[in-house]
Amino acid sequence: MNKGKIFKLAKGFIGRAKNCIRIARERVEKALQYSYRDRRNKKRDMRSLWIVLAHDCMGKVLSELSMHEPYSFKALVDVSRTAFPGNRPVKKEGLASIL
Repeated sequence: MNKGKIFKLAKGFIGRAKNCIRIARERVEKALQYSYRDRRNKKRDMRSLWIVLAHDCMGKVLSELSMHEPYSFKALVDVSRTAFPGNRPVKKEGLASIL
């Protein structure tokens, strides 16, 4: 790259990184490496954030369902218990025996 392109890309850097061609070239190359890497990391971060938010929302929905629609919630619990092999039937005691 020529000096003009380097200085154009180094606009916004601090100190000699925007004025001296040798330092600016090194900083621009490193910045381009970071931008290449972080375009992929941004997708990864957004996906993990989405999973956390979806998990939190699902927990809120289930808690609301358990408070306001206990029979529907019990049906969901029964379906989830039978869906996973290895789950044994649980003895019902106390409040669980009423539902």
